Amino acid sequence: MKTPKEIIESYSGRSMRIMEVCGTHTHEIFRCGIRKILPPQVELISGPGCPVCVTPPGYIDSAVELALKHNCMICTFGDLIRVPGSQLSLAGARSQGAKIKAVYTPLDAVEIAAANPQEEVVFLAVGFETTVPSACLAVKHAQMQNLRNFSILGSNKTMPNAYRALGKCADAFLYPGHVHTIIGSGICRELLADGISGVVAGFQADELLTALAVILHHAEAGDEPFFENCYRRIAKDTGNPAAVKLIEEFMTPCDAEWRGLGVIPGSGLKINKTYENFDARCKFNVPECSGTPHAGCRCGEILKGILKPQECPLFGKVCTPVNPVGACMVSHEGSCSAYYQYGR
Repeated sequence: MKTPKEIIESYSGRSMRIMEVCGTHTHEIFRCGIRKILPPQVELISGPGCPVCVTPPGYIDSAVELALKHNCMICTFGDLIRVPGSQLSLAGARSQGAKIKAVYTPLDAVEIAAANPQEEVVFLAVGFETTVPSACLAVKHAQMQNLRNFSILGSNKTMPNAYRALGKCADAFLYPGHVHTIIGSGICRELLADGISGVVAGFQADELLTALAVILHHAEAGDEPFFENCYRRIAKDTGNPAAVKLIEEFMTPCDAEWRGLGVIPGSGLKINKTYENFDARCKFNVPECSGTPHAGCRCGEILKGILKPQECPLFGKVCTPVNPVGACMVSHEGSCSAYYQYGR
C-alpha cells in the first residue's frame, strides 16, 4: 500500500488547483516543505481563511471612529491592530491618543469592562465559526454581570456561502478542520450538489499529506465531485451542538463584506435583537462604513487564488511584515506573510 507521500508524488492525473482555505494550512504546508513534493500539474492556492485578512477596511474605519470620536477603549486580538483602514489602522489611531488594548479572548475584554466601569469597552469580534462561541460567551457574561459599558463590534464570518462563492476558483478545497469541528461536515456533503469537492483536513504534516493524497486519489479515479472527512478524530459529522446552540441563541445570519471578495449573502453573523444593547453599532449609532483599500494592494485577487502573493507589485518592496500595506501581510496566518517568510 502506498503512503500518502507516494500517492502525491506518483500522481499522473489532470491538472488540479487545490485551495487551502485556512491560513494555518498555508503556513504549515510551507513550513513542512509539502509544496516541494507536488507534481507540476498540482497547484496549491491560498484562500480567504484568515479572519484578519478578510476584515474589510470599512470595519477598521468603524473601530477607529469608536476609538477617536466616541472615546471607547477598543479591545482586540493583536493582529488586527496593524490592519489598514481607509486612512488609519488602529495602531495609527493609538498614536493619536486612542485607547487600544490587545487581549487574548473576548472574556478578557469583559473583565476589563468590569474593572473599569467609567470606560466604554468595545471588543472587536472578528473570526469564523471557531471564535464566534467565545464572543457569545462574552455577551452572556456581560449580561450576567449587568455590565452597561461593554459591547462588541461584530465582523464574524461563516464559511458555507464563502465556499459557494469561491467554488469556481479551485478544483477542490482543503476544508479547515477547526471550522468543521464546530459546524460538522454536513455542509460539505451539501456542496456536492453544487459540484464543489473537498476534504476536511487537520493541521499536522501527516494529516495534510493524507488530505492531499485523498484529493489526488479521487481526481485520478475521475470522481467528480467528491468529499471525505480526513479529520474524524476531532471534526465529527454532527459538529459541536453546544457551540452551535450558543451561536443561534445570540447571533443571527446576515450578509457580510469580505475584503477583496465583496458582499457574500448570508455569510456573516450579527447580534440578534434580544441582545442588541451589546451591539456597538446600535449603541453608538455607528453606520456600516464602505472603506477604501490601498490602490496598489492585490489582496482581493490573492484571497480568491487568482494571484500569488509575489505577483502583487507591492510584495516584498513597499509591503513587508515590518511595513504592511495589505491585511494578508499583517496576519501571522496571512498568505502574503507565509510567502514572505517561506516562499521567497
